[in-house]
Amino acid sequence: MGAVEERLSALGHAVPDVAPPVAVYVPAVQTGNLVHTSGQLPLVAGVLMGTGKVGADVTPEQATAMAAQCALNAIAAIRALIGDLERVVRVVKVVGFVASDPGFTLPSTITISFFSVGLAKVARSAVRWSPRCVA
Repeated sequence: MGAVEERLSALGHAVPDVAPPVAVYVPAVQTGNLVHTSGQLPLVAGVLMGTGKVGADVTPEQATAMAAQCALNAIAAIRALIGDLERVVRVVKVVGFVASDPGFTLPSTITISFFSVGLAKVARSAVRWSPRCVA
């Protein structure tokens, strides 16, 4: 176990095995010295931690735990691709999409949990996603 995984372990996290894709995509791709990860679901051992919208079906606390799992799954995808997290020089940007009830307006409070898994300061975006259907 390298320094990155030891740091995560000290914070109470373990990098899981990479989650197999649930559609036609790859978990991560490398171009030159950059790695881009696909969007992550809050999967633990292949099972979703939960579903629903924050503020309706999912509490902010549950959503925060799910976001942290998504971050760990992204780290797992990177490790599976490059073999050793010690090769990561910098995380440049983290983007989080939060499915939420129209009344829930604080997606950044959920995506901040990405940083609880030990990521350094990075550029980030938190997007509130609340699809509406018109019949």
